[in-house]
Amino acid sequence: MKRRVFLSVAGGVLAWSFAGAAQQGARSKRLAIFSPSEQGANLYERGGNKFNRALFAELRRLGQVEGQNLKVERYAREQSTSGPEALAAEVVQSNPDVIFIVGPYPLVFKKLTPRIPIVTIAADPVKIGIAESLARPGGNFTGVSIDAGSSIHAKRIELLREIVPAMSKLGCLVLRSQWEQGHYAPTIRAAAEMAGLALAVALVEHGAGEAGYRTAIERISSDAASAVMVVDSPELFQNFATIAKLASEKKLPAMFPFAEGVEAGGLMAYSVDLIELYKRAANNIDAILRGAKPGEIPFYQATKFELSVNLKTARQLGLTVPPALVVGADKMIE
Repeated sequence: MKRRVFLSVAGGVLAWSFAGAAQQGARSKRLAIFSPSEQGANLYERGGNKFNRALFAELRRLGQVEGQNLKVERYAREQSTSGPEALAAEVVQSNPDVIFIVGPYPLVFKKLTPRIPIVTIAADPVKIGIAESLARPGGNFTGVSIDAGSSIHAKRIELLREIVPAMSKLGCLVLRSQWEQGHYAPTIRAAAEMAGLALAVALVEHGAGEAGYRTAIERISSDAASAVMVVDSPELFQNFATIAKLASEKKLPAMFPFAEGVEAGGLMAYSVDLIELYKRAANNIDAILRGAKPGEIPFYQATKFELSVNLKTARQLGLTVPPALVVGADKMIE
């Protein structure tokens, strides 16, 4: 090939490559994952968190592939040195195409932006004020509801009481921001009152270590609670093993929000299927990236729940698990 022809061809290839790269860049959308309780390494398709793996696998199935047509920006525990609120402001300032919130922070983002599409897994999005209705949210939020219409907390209390029938006071371990922002306080108080139970609430701070959890569990124990209910949040999820150990030390039967708490040594869990919910969130993210408005995407309401019981823990606590509960459990740990 003559040199002039070669240069012409090479120049054409380079021009095509740069044009392709520019076109690829133009096609890429930006997803921000906000998860200030998790390590950033867990927020990848092949990371240590099975729920995030399910999220990315579903996004890939839908055609949203990181490094090809999707850019993922992660805001994790390492970046949350100034607290979740400051980190949330940083996310909004970066102006991504869609934000996926992991944890009890929808109201923080509601104050920061009425425009950027947000996907979240929330307790009751209508009650906390981020949606006009499940069918038509109306604003910039959509996602999954795990407790709309009926209180999952009432069911957890009912199941816990089957093993601890003499329970008169219930301990409640909850993240301070969740309780003070009203995510769970009204429904938990109402569920306890309906069951005729006094409530001993212990609040833990974001980023608390074992000492903070020990203080909270000791407070519940000293308040003469017969058992403890652990409220769901990614922050507490990261500390299930610590919570289970401390509850066991104080002889407190513990109801967890996810089966992982039972696997860590807790007594019981009545939980949603998080794998399913993360897949649903991925479908919402995909719809928004393809042009759908979040306010027109219905919140999906979780309908599948699983009961897990740790028989070994029950024996250690001197408790008898009723046969009907054993038969009805989805997961038993011997």
